Amino acid sequence: MSLNEWSDKIILAETGEEPSFSEDMTSLMTIVEDAEQGTRGMPDVVVNLAEVDYLNSSNIAQLLRLRKRLAAGGARLRVCSVRDQVWGVLLVTGLDKLFDFHDATATAIASLQLEA
Repeated sequence: MSLNEWSDKIILAETGEEPSFSEDMTSLMTIVEDAEQGTRGMPDVVVNLAEVDYLNSSNIAQLLRLRKRLAAGGARLRVCSVRDQVWGVLLVTGLDKLFDFHDATATAIASLQLEA
């Protein structure tokens, strides 16, 4: 995954397959934890799942923890570019109602900017 500061207030996380997904989500959580301790403020996050073909229970738990942490800090999470296989998992688990999904990175970022 690559973590990019799209702006001062938005982090773009482009994810990959396991094991990098878990490692990169841990790195993203570290950034969020640092933001909690700092004066900069909690960033909004866009997670791009374009390269992910499969989500396991650990991956889902990481996404849920990230969502909870961001919400507690007053920040927002957007998930974009979800493949059909992953979308099926999200539908079966009911997570399609919990996360804010977008077709592309650009629309996810635009939604954050418009709500600001």
